[in-house]
Amino acid sequence: MTGWPFWHVTLTVAGERVPDVEIRHGLEQLSHEHPFLLSGRYSTERAEVRYWDEAPDAGTVASLALRLWDDHRASAMLPDWHVVGIEVVDRDTFHTRGRTTLSPVSLVGVAPF
Repeated sequence: MTGWPFWHVTLTVAGERVPDVEIRHGLEQLSHEHPFLLSGRYSTERAEVRYWDEAPDAGTVASLALRLWDDHRASAMLPDWHVVGIEVVDRDTFHTRGRTTLSPVSLVGVAPF
């Protein structure tokens, strides 16, 4: 156990239009490859994934998040989209926003915006 804090990450990517079945399949595959994925939302030109990560600081988590899409692009068959937004907040900030729990993607699933 590292003892590092947990960080909640929201990563938004966008790009050229792809069929919704393609992005849905890619996000579902990403949820298998990245087991801490909480949810995935998508449209034909944009996707958002949320997950928890553990690291010493927000900068480390942000660096890892910026690579997530590219690192899984081929294996999860994700579209050639690019990061257009990222939010990293600590657990306390996440909870002060009124959210206390989020279920794993297998329970929440991947859904359209």
